[in-house]
Amino acid sequence: MSDPQHFDVIIVGAGLSGIGMAHHLQRLCPWARYAILEARQAIGGTWDLFRYPGIRSDSDMHTLGYSFRPWRDPDAIAGGDKIRRYIEDTAAEAGIDRHISFGVKVARAAWSSEQARWRVEATDGSARTCRFLVMCAGYYSYDEGHRPTWPGEDSFDGAIVHPQFWPDDLDWRGKRIAVIGSGATAVTLIPALAEQAAHVTMVQRSPSFVMARPSRDGIARALQAVLPARTAAGLVRWKNVLLQQFFFRLSRRRPAKVKAKLLALTGQQVGADQLHHFTPRYNPWEQRLCLAPDGDLFAALRAGSASVVTGEIERFTPDGLRLADGSEVAADIIVTATGLKVQLAGAAALSVDGQPVRLGDAMAYKGLFFSDLPNFASIFGYTNASWTLKADLSAAFICRVLNRMRRRGETVVAPRRDPSVPERPFIDFSSTYLRRAAAELPKQGERGPWRLRQSYAADLMNLRFGRVADGVLTFR
Repeated sequence: MSDPQHFDVIIVGAGLSGIGMAHHLQRLCPWARYAILEARQAIGGTWDLFRYPGIRSDSDMHTLGYSFRPWRDPDAIAGGDKIRRYIEDTAAEAGIDRHISFGVKVARAAWSSEQARWRVEATDGSARTCRFLVMCAGYYSYDEGHRPTWPGEDSFDGAIVHPQFWPDDLDWRGKRIAVIGSGATAVTLIPALAEQAAHVTMVQRSPSFVMARPSRDGIARALQAVLPARTAAGLVRWKNVLLQQFFFRLSRRRPAKVKAKLLALTGQQVGADQLHHFTPRYNPWEQRLCLAPDGDLFAALRAGSASVVTGEIERFTPDGLRLADGSEVAADIIVTATGLKVQLAGAAALSVDGQPVRLGDAMAYKGLFFSDLPNFASIFGYTNASWTLKADLSAAFICRVLNRMRRRGETVVAPRRDPSVPERPFIDFSSTYLRRAAAELPKQGERGPWRLRQSYAADLMNLRFGRVADGVLTFR
């Protein structure tokens, strides 16, 4: 049997992060021989997987887009098809698509200290080796969503659908639809379904913050009209970054004031009699805010094509749902927009010298390396801003590390854990899906490079300009 094909870097995943990582690698480490392993048959990751009606970004595309290839479409809040084409075009223009192996799902990755390399094995039996392994497989399972069950589901006469697996042949037009959930997916789905459904009801256990925002950026259009494209893009990107950070920090420092302002704005959209459906028990940015481009959800509610009920579901019935208070929601289709199942590293089994490794037992260094795990990184974006902002910085930092290792003839890099640094949860959010996955997520530390700052400005200084050899990240 011939030896496995060997690469300097293997990237797992051809979504937004994976294509971005490859682009940085080609630009900053042109010497590196790399491959991208993609479990699916297409580029795009999340934006290829999710095909439910209305699928769109929940961040503005001027920051969700790549820094090296500015977003030029007039829609700042873009549909999934546009985002997918943007990722595909980025890969094609740079020749990244020629490095992708499709239909290759990584089953396990084993590090050998003797050989100073990873052996990456796929479910199809193929194997490859590499000096450095970068996981860009996202943070949730593509094969399974979070799906609670309720009594009486078998008695329901209609279809039960999870948005992650939306059937191509589902005929929902003219039907009564109940959408269980109040997160970003539900807020996206409901106005899209309401355009042609008989009626759509959001059935929520508890409310979320929903903020209306223009789908197009007027300042961006004005700057694009008078400035060179790249200059305008940079200014718009920084404008949006600073606004995001200001709002997040204000929410943490003065939560009562921000909450009152958000509820006042929402009340103008839905009226005082409906405001209780949009008054969460938590403070702003203790969970991610939901976005309603051009207030589309509120418009559907005002038009009467959609409505909201708040309460616990007691059971499914042949005709829909019965709530704990005895009220009923009639439905021909029930959509369980109940969230994601968190999963890191694409569910690949990791080991070092034959010993299993759990990322949930590790502490994250600068949010991308893991304590005592050699030549390994995983891209994880921001939870309080656009994912790609952190992904871009992380990819560039990985390239800085690789170039240092090449210059100095080093073969191994890993952050050395300091046992005196207290642990904290990886993400400081109260979202249910994160609480469910707390044991699977790595930890962060209370200080230093182990702490996740959730700040683009701080990470820019740290990852782009900070020292690589900081005494924690060790090389040999």
